[in-house]
Amino acid sequence: MEISLESIIALLGLLLGGGGGAFFTWRWQRRKAKAEAREAETAATKELQDLYQQMLADAKADREDRLAQNEELRSERDHYKTERNELREEVEKLQQNVFEWRKNGEEERITLKRKIANLEARVDRMVPFMCGDFSCQLRKRVPISDVEAAEKPKAKPKKA
Repeated sequence: MEISLESIIALLGLLLGGGGGAFFTWRWQRRKAKAEAREAETAATKELQDLYQQMLADAKADREDRLAQNEELRSERDHYKTERNELREEVEKLQQNVFEWRKNGEEERITLKRKIANLEARVDRMVPFMCGDFSCQLRKRVPISDVEAAEKPKAKPKKA
């Protein structure tokens, strides 16, 4: 069995054309699949990285919002504290004024009671020297107040 040159060329053509080409095609497809897989992996990694970046940006914005809100609440709290302190001081001043007003009122009332008692004693001392008849020298007692006039018995008319 001699193999002729034509058979060898045909066999080589078959191997190189069919089997060899298939081998090179298979290797090329394998490399292409690996490259596509790497490309898909890179795209997925990039999407994941973009997602992380977006999450970080959202978290940062949320943190800034919360810090601003906290600062606003602090300033509002401080405003209410100062307002409360001012109102406390005002209430204390008003309480002090009311206390002084009551104290002064009580002192004035006591002073007026003393003066009234003093005047009553004076009037009581003057009663014996008062007379309703200005021509009379006997100084008959006359009623000074309405109460005293109501208490004094009416004199019976003299029969003629």
